[in-house]
Amino acid sequence: MEKVILKAQPRQVIGKQVRALRRQGLLPAVIYGSHLSPVAISLNHHGASLALARISSSQLVDVDVNGASHTVLVRERQRNPVTGTLLHVDFQAVSLTEKLRVNVGLQFKGEAPAVTNYDGIVSVSLEELEVECLADDLVNYLEVDLSALDRIGEAIRVRDVPLPPRVQVLNDPDEIVVVITAPTIAVEAAEELEAAAFEPEIIEKGKKEEEEF
Repeated sequence: MEKVILKAQPRQVIGKQVRALRRQGLLPAVIYGSHLSPVAISLNHHGASLALARISSSQLVDVDVNGASHTVLVRERQRNPVTGTLLHVDFQAVSLTEKLRVNVGLQFKGEAPAVTNYDGIVSVSLEELEVECLADDLVNYLEVDLSALDRIGEAIRVRDVPLPPRVQVLNDPDEIVVVITAPTIAVEAAEELEAAAFEPEIIEKGKKEEEEF
């Protein structure tokens, strides 16, 4: 997995005063970990925002704080609820010798024949899996191939998702990831609309006359 490197500097400003940092084009952040006291840092807002937009929650990042490198995962991104601009980032420092528990996103590829042949609907139940592995064995995503789903009702379960070497999934192996469902809901909705279109309008004349005073 390609590792991203972010340049940062120690931050003395905390609390509400961090607003001044944002006005200077800086992004406040913190690095924390089980074997590390929290380190307050700041990054170039523009550059960090561009880099973080391409980073998943399971991708390792190197944060260089004045020459001291920290291998981290992005744990939380706080955003302005109106503009979506990044306000603060939490990084978790990781050990390269201890196993991590991380949620890894699923990427669906291929086309299910049941969609083409039977008008089936691809219904996704899980969009990520929780895995355990060493930091160096982490992946950005896990691929799920839909091309084996031939008929309505066929499903891919957690146990069917291919895993890289040395990566263990922690979800229930029988849990459904994706299933092909029949388009019954769409048909029923269409039938209800069609019935409503041809339903004769009933006017309660007496009631109407009372209301139009």
